[in-house]
Amino acid sequence: MKSNASLIYNFLLMIGDFLALVAAFVGAYFLRAASITPVAHPVSGLTYLYVFLGLLPFWILIFALLGLYNSGIYEQRFKEAGRLLIGSFIGLLFVVFWNFLSVNPIFPAKLVPIYGFGLSFIFLLLLRTIARIIRTTLFGYGVGITHILVVGNTAISDEIIESFSNGRRSGYFVEAVVGDMRRTYRADYATFTEAAEAHGEKLHGIIQTELYADETRNREVLEYAMTNHLSYRFIPGNTELFVGNLEVELFRNSIPVIAVRQTALFGWGRVVKRLFDLFVSLVLLIISSPLWILSALAVKLSDPSGPILYRAKRLSRFGSPIFIYKFRTMKQAYNDMSPEAGFTKMGLPKLAEKYRANGDQLTNDPRISRVGKFLRAASLDELPQLFNIVRGDISLVGPRALDVFEIEKYTKKDQILSVKSGLTSLAIVSGRSGISYEERRKLDLYYVQNWSFWLDLVILAKTARVILERIFRHGARY
Repeated sequence: MKSNASLIYNFLLMIGDFLALVAAFVGAYFLRAASITPVAHPVSGLTYLYVFLGLLPFWILIFALLGLYNSGIYEQRFKEAGRLLIGSFIGLLFVVFWNFLSVNPIFPAKLVPIYGFGLSFIFLLLLRTIARIIRTTLFGYGVGITHILVVGNTAISDEIIESFSNGRRSGYFVEAVVGDMRRTYRADYATFTEAAEAHGEKLHGIIQTELYADETRNREVLEYAMTNHLSYRFIPGNTELFVGNLEVELFRNSIPVIAVRQTALFGWGRVVKRLFDLFVSLVLLIISSPLWILSALAVKLSDPSGPILYRAKRLSRFGSPIFIYKFRTMKQAYNDMSPEAGFTKMGLPKLAEKYRANGDQLTNDPRISRVGKFLRAASLDELPQLFNIVRGDISLVGPRALDVFEIEKYTKKDQILSVKSGLTSLAIVSGRSGISYEERRKLDLYYVQNWSFWLDLVILAKTARVILERIFRHGARY
């Protein structure tokens, strides 16, 4: 059974975007027309509206080319906002260019397109937010739910079932599972034929997680999906192999092969990232100079016996050893000591076990000074690492710099170390110390394999939000 929910949703989004753009530029016209300053090119409201109604379909086409009507963009809010901004700008350039070629001016004044650009982005974001809320609400009533059949007896099958367990939020409902050894789900079948006969009328799509040794079984699943116009997705058992930068190429001009790179960060991407790091870190060094002075004074006055800066050996790209710098947050009595040595010195050796078991963190670490707790809460202790970024030791964004003890615990360390470490990371903006060590490494690995310049910008924006939230709402969490 073919599902038209996505098609209808896309169509309604197109109409909504069209109306949002009309409202934005009509609003821009009246904002300028209401001004007491005379306009340069008097244009009647109806003429202005008719021209825009004729041009806006091309603007919607630009949105479509940017993928704003693909289902994959629905839940990726930052990516959607970025593409809306780019689409709004490109659409504005198209309209401005048309105005340049037109015999009669479209805009009554120069400020109208500027007003229109700002209003269009705001209205489009508002519309998409409302549409997302309505769509999720409809899921709660069973409207627009996609019914799928999971084929495969693998761990990935369990993850899919778990992630789709709340259909009112995910928009998916697992009708049944096909697995030779599976008898744990409410609707399990040993063969695909049995599942198709029992649930075929309800299905919208098939997700296969296991490639059978018998090719006829694989062909049966795929042909059934094609014949019944169902969506078909295949998730390979080695999922880590198929993330990151992929290219499909013809080997010896005849055999299609998939080329998998260890990271998406290569070539011009590395050049752009380095130039961006240099520019932003130099700007931040200048802006944050007063904070440097205040932080250094606070550290020295609170504990005069110790140094202001703390130097730590870490591993960065290709396992190269580097020394990163931070404002000292530990009490001098426990500075430059391993956690085991520090906790033993204070007579609390069991805290070292708790520290390691908790992913190398404690909620209230007694080794940290009062000033240190504030510096960590405000992330001011990280400021000296801007020098590391300028030197090229680390990047603004990347996997968290780890010491040898930490990285040796992770089996996929070589993949994480294929890029430079970062001042901030995907793990920090996804929960910082609130998530387990294993989850942090998975997020680091995801970043390495799926790097993009836009992802860096999103992480930086979220980092600023996390710091502000921790300062004003939650305080330090260690």
